[in-house]
Amino acid sequence: MVDSDRTAADRVRDYYEALRIGEPLSPFFAERPDVVKFGITEKLTGYEEIASGLREQTATTEDWTVDSRDLRVVERDDHAWFSDEVGMAWHDVDAGREYSFDSRWSGTLERRTGDESGGSAEWFFVGMHVSAVPE
Repeated sequence: MVDSDRTAADRVRDYYEALRIGEPLSPFFAERPDVVKFGITEKLTGYEEIASGLREQTATTEDWTVDSRDLRVVERDDHAWFSDEVGMAWHDVDAGREYSFDSRWSGTLERRTGDESGGSAEWFFVGMHVSAVPE
């Protein structure tokens, strides 16, 4: 059951934890054709493309470190935006290589009900941008 008292900041932290432990990440994104996710090396547009990209990422990486260093979140009614400085690292299973970046994250979330019957509201990403901090 979804807790309607959870904040957008809670949702961002939940995403980080899901990434760390290898849980599916697509449920954090709004199921809309205009949702977008920019990663360090890719741009994914629309829920289906994001879901596919995140499934591949989860299948080919492991041992994630996601170290939030400066999470800032602002909520206004049913919308929120966030920024964070994140140390992240992972093991690429296919390449047999470790990656590590200092990164900047930002994005927008929208609070939506989980179903048409007016169930509890939850925050979903409608835009996310992750970039590596230049060395």
